[in-house]
Amino acid sequence: MNPESEFREGLDELAGHYKEVLELLGEDPTREGLEKTPMRVAKAMQVLTRGYTQDPHKVLTDALFAENYNQMVIVKDIDFFSMCEHHMLPFYGKAHVAYIPNGYITGLSKIARVVDIYSHRLQVQERLTQQIEQCIKDTLKPMGVMVVIEAKHMCMQMRGVEKQNSITTTSAYSGVFESAKTREEFMSLLRGESKRI
Repeated sequence: MNPESEFREGLDELAGHYKEVLELLGEDPTREGLEKTPMRVAKAMQVLTRGYTQDPHKVLTDALFAENYNQMVIVKDIDFFSMCEHHMLPFYGKAHVAYIPNGYITGLSKIARVVDIYSHRLQVQERLTQQIEQCIKDTLKPMGVMVVIEAKHMCMQMRGVEKQNSITTTSAYSGVFESAKTREEFMSLLRGESKRI
């Protein structure tokens, strides 16, 4: 789906529901500033949830290459935006992904695409972290995978406790990353690369 021009079925119905939401909030959806808002929001929500129509496993297998490389591959600082499923407010941050190949590698941009696909669904950060790790593990069958996500949550910043600077960090790992030494190597490389770039 091209998010700028192609939309899924149900767009008009979704816009109708947003018109009702505006009315329930006490607004007049026919006034000039809000007249086109229901359709704008409906289109935005379809873009923000486009991950439901995409297959992250296929993204990886479409760029799968046999390669005799068995050291750590890290794709760090992958920007992402997602929607908290509890309040449907954004959370956003960076994902860091590492894997150790076992005969096959994938295109580096494909790792970022996997993050993009899972983040474009209603999510919680914990599940998002696990889904990325599981997808790479199941598809590439590497010696190990580790994913770390750092994010800020608008549901904590705008409502509830209203803590503006809190950052939530989650991790998921498997295979050789079960070893504390390997995990520490990954974290050390993250810190070291940040200083050099």
